[in-house]
Amino acid sequence: MARRKKNSPAENLIDLVALLPWHVGVVLAVVGYLVLHRVAGAPLVAIRPGEVGGTMIEALWRGLASVGQYFLPLICLAGAAISAWRRHSRQSLLDSATRSDAPSVLDGMSWREFETLVGEGFRLQGYSVVENFKPGPDDGVDLVVRKNGEHYLVQCKQWRAFKVGVAVVRELYGVMAAKGAAGGFVVTSGRFTSEAEDFASGRNVLLIDGSKLHQLLKQAKGAASAGGSKPESSPNRPAAPAYASASTAAPNCPRCAQTMVRRTAKKGASAGQQFWGCSDYPRCRGTA
Repeated sequence: MARRKKNSPAENLIDLVALLPWHVGVVLAVVGYLVLHRVAGAPLVAIRPGEVGGTMIEALWRGLASVGQYFLPLICLAGAAISAWRRHSRQSLLDSATRSDAPSVLDGMSWREFETLVGEGFRLQGYSVVENFKPGPDDGVDLVVRKNGEHYLVQCKQWRAFKVGVAVVRELYGVMAAKGAAGGFVVTSGRFTSEAEDFASGRNVLLIDGSKLHQLLKQAKGAASAGGSKPESSPNRPAAPAYASASTAAPNCPRCAQTMVRRTAKKGASAGQQFWGCSDYPRCRGTA
């Protein structure tokens, strides 16, 4: 989906703060005010011969601090308010989606709500989630999720009437290779064509249809509500443990005997292909 272009630096700063937990934005507002208020209230040193330039710079900084001591905290508080609102919206969407036993509850969502819901599902499993706010085309990537030092790309398709075809899966797979991602997900509220499923089979791309997504969201919320531990990532699939189960036991590193993890080659003739790499990388560069 195309993203709205940002023109104002203040708007960009608000968006940046909004990516942080809301309480972090409040802390930044308080710290920013205290620091700038101290600079603005510092006594002005008398002008001395030969130091006019330095005195003028000091006066300029004081002037900027006098305005910034109010402007910067307002920006941080605005970002904190947006962060809190987004958190509330995510929780409301998750509650609404998991309250019903019918997967059709996903059909009434907008594409933006669907992306938000999918991101919340990853957050419940211990992933950090970055939504794609870049202007213009999204290159087939709506979310970037990270865990254990690896990043994964997620494409969301809120399609009710059509099946997701193989072209969408191929597009994401190509972007994964270009960006060096460890794996990827294509998530839809509908279903996938058999060609898309065949292409994803054996590759580090996992397809999640509406029925599976609804079931996984309910499981993830139940585990989080019960205070249970989050499942660990599978060694041979792209990411979320509830979204993928291991089918191959990870071997031990031939150099240091540490457990190996599934990785994706980022460069060279093998770019995009998977291999076993030592979990103690970069201290150990054993592969299999």
